[in-house]
Amino acid sequence: MRSSASKIQRALAGSSRCLTSRPPPSLASPNYRLLSVGAQRCLSTEGIPKELWSFPSTEVTTLSNGIRVATSRTPDETATVGLWVDSGSRNETWEANGTAHFLEHMVFKGTAGRSRLQLEQEIENIGAHLNAYTSREHTVYYGKVFKDDLGQMMGILGDIIQHSKLDTWAMEEERHTILREMKEVESSHEEVVFDRLHQTVFRESSLGFTILGPEKNIRSINQPMVKDYISRHYTGERMVVVAVGNVDHKKVVEFAEENFKAIKRGSGNPVAAESRAKFVGGMAVEGSEEAGQMAHLAVGWEGVPWTSPDSVAFMLFQSIIGQYRRGESVIPDKFSGNRAVHALAHNKGGGGAEHFTAFNTCYRDTGLYGFYVQAEESAVEEVVSDLIAANVSCAYSVTEEDVFRGKLGLQMQVFGALDGTTALAEDIGRQLLVYGRRMHPVEFLRRLEAIDADEVKRVAWKCLHDRDVGVIGIGAVSQLPEYEKIRRKTCWMRE
Repeated sequence: MRSSASKIQRALAGSSRCLTSRPPPSLASPNYRLLSVGAQRCLSTEGIPKELWSFPSTEVTTLSNGIRVATSRTPDETATVGLWVDSGSRNETWEANGTAHFLEHMVFKGTAGRSRLQLEQEIENIGAHLNAYTSREHTVYYGKVFKDDLGQMMGILGDIIQHSKLDTWAMEEERHTILREMKEVESSHEEVVFDRLHQTVFRESSLGFTILGPEKNIRSINQPMVKDYISRHYTGERMVVVAVGNVDHKKVVEFAEENFKAIKRGSGNPVAAESRAKFVGGMAVEGSEEAGQMAHLAVGWEGVPWTSPDSVAFMLFQSIIGQYRRGESVIPDKFSGNRAVHALAHNKGGGGAEHFTAFNTCYRDTGLYGFYVQAEESAVEEVVSDLIAANVSCAYSVTEEDVFRGKLGLQMQVFGALDGTTALAEDIGRQLLVYGRRMHPVEFLRRLEAIDADEVKRVAWKCLHDRDVGVIGIGAVSQLPEYEKIRRKTCWMRE
């Protein structure tokens, strides 16, 4: 798979035709949602590197209990297999916030048929790696294994998901581990800023919950709470089994049927029953001795859901604004084509931003777009103003050159992220959960090339110009303006 992704990157780097050929009319329409499978019929080969058409295809089979099994065959000697679950911290109540993450830890502590030591030894004996993570909307368990040991790894995954013992003593042991993890998270200013941003703008919904949960919850989560979470959310229609590597689809389906047969269908569609997140503008600031003379800041607008017809435009916004780190991104006294980078690199105050990055996060029914920046205390107001202006100006003055440069960067980012079986499995699992299908890379390119400067302006005017924002400041934030002044900066005509 590494060679496939690398070939695609080289082909894209050597060809600009992908960005200039005229898109099919149906894909150019702003109403063409990413849920649609009809896009496959609108794809043409014009201007598309042949390497993209040979990108590994994805086969999908749905089991009787609702679990979808997806495979993508590559020539690798190793394979990645995992379980993607459409449930995370967003699916919790306030009293139970942190349960999804607690469960992720507990599944490795032993099952009815394998002790913790036996699990560890079995994984080590086949040279495999097993890992997991929890996000706001998803939980993922995956393993990297030699292709001949795929069936054994699927047996391990099925066992820990369906038959974990959840012993009380193991929960007490893991409780301390999670509390230490919380301390590590709290020591990262960037992670704290993003948690505070979610808590501020989504404060009326569970999307504002942290993934680990508050300390009082970590100390009180118990076995009945974890079992209740499993019964409610670990159901067949919420799950996708993905295998990528030199794998046979029919064999993987057989392994899945055998090893996940205890998983039951849920009643109806509980995902659809989750409360819709409402974006609310606001501001939160707090001091931090550890931050010294640096301010850690984020400004966020409401973004768009995964399936929005504007989601690719938001990906392009992120690429156009880009990122910057002092001393790395541009040569001193040289001009950067990125207006935001240029403004910060040549800050008139002589200080300015140490680092900034644009971010774009999609969720089931909303999104979060904006920028995170580290700046010296004296430069905070100017840096925030420059970055808001750089984003809002996409509604007025973005050029075709800006769009072209952003598209090149986005292409390299997207296809570079598909390097290896684990990255490809992650992409397949996520797409099946959020789109209900696997999007071919050519379709993504066609959707991207359908966006020109006028389309960027349209979406930016609708979503960024004169809109409420969330503002978070941690550390040396004495120079951060009040919310009303920051809010006015989102309108080009206001002071």
